[in-house]
Amino acid sequence: MANSIKSARFLIESKLAEAATGDPAAYFDLGVAFSTGSEGNDIDLIEAHKWFNLAAVSGHVESATCRAEIAEEMTAREIAEAQREARAWIAEHSRRAA
Repeated sequence: MANSIKSARFLIESKLAEAATGDPAAYFDLGVAFSTGSEGNDIDLIEAHKWFNLAAVSGHVESATCRAEIAEEMTAREIAEAQREARAWIAEHSRRAA
């Protein structure tokens, strides 16, 4: 079990590093990881929606469908929180790039 936790952390950390560069595929992979609980991650639909949203805004076509599918399982408040988190991510990383 400890190895699966390390694997999950490594996956998330490596994808976060790629996401910080603006990689839509990394955004999508993070959305998948959080929406499915893959690689030992906990399912977190707010995080998944955030990453699918960032991927969709960046032009990743499949992510818009995934975002819509998980939104059906979320409350309006959860979706609003995911959208706030996505905007915060964009704001933080656009300042770093400037």
